[in-house]
Amino acid sequence: MIRSIHTLSAAVALAFGLAALPAVSATASTKSAKPATKSAAAKPGNGDAKAGNGDAKASAKSARGARKTVAAAPAAPVIPDATPEQVAAAEMVYYGRYECEFDQTVQIGKSTKNAAYVDVMAGKSQWLMKPVLSSTGAIRLEDVRGETLMVQIASKSMLLNVKTARRIVDECISPSQRALIDAAKAAKAAELAGAKAETGATQPAAAPALLVAPGSLPPPDARPAPIAPATPASGASPMRPAAATSVSPVSTSAAPAADVTTAAALPAAPAVK
Repeated sequence: MIRSIHTLSAAVALAFGLAALPAVSATASTKSAKPATKSAAAKPGNGDAKAGNGDAKASAKSARGARKTVAAAPAAPVIPDATPEQVAAAEMVYYGRYECEFDQTVQIGKSTKNAAYVDVMAGKSQWLMKPVLSSTGAIRLEDVRGETLMVQIASKSMLLNVKTARRIVDECISPSQRALIDAAKAAKAAELAGAKAETGATQPAAAPALLVAPGSLPPPDARPAPIAPATPASGASPMRPAAATSVSPVSTSAAPAADVTTAAALPAAPAVK
């Protein structure tokens, strides 16, 4: 009887143990799967966080670059409307293509955006300039940014950098200036020619040179003999030379007029017979 009870207890215990085994294994598998799931779920989150940090850094860099670009770009100058004096000066500007020293060129034209302003181009640089008539009559093209200056006179033009006090290009001549230079040279030549003609008309004509043909003069033997001096007649004595008169030194004191005698007042010596 006792033996059968032990056998029954062992059978019940075995049955309970086999029934609990799947539950324990399922619980263990669930516990082991939870960390894997957490780690797998955490990885995408870390990647998204890193990606977000990278995007934030890139945005910050682009923002800093944009700020630098905005700070480096100079502000556009305000272009005022042209005054009547500026309009008059703009009409006196020599426009066109300039031939300069060292085979350089400068192009000057009217601004298409600002009335009575001038566009100046030299090489790869371009400036917007304001025409100003100076007191000396020269035309000044002043850069609206205050960097350069171009001076125009009748004979030439030059482009200057006012900040470095250096000439960018010199000896520039436009077609209009070339025409003025040629006209001035022609006027000077005509003036000199007129002065020479006037001087020649006022001076007397020179006497023509006496030309003697070779062989027109008689030979030396055919020329007349020189005339001998005349001899005095017999019995006549040659004239005595006039006595030399001595001249006393002039005194500083005035002498009486009665004491002064001259050789012209003396009678001539009579001839000896």
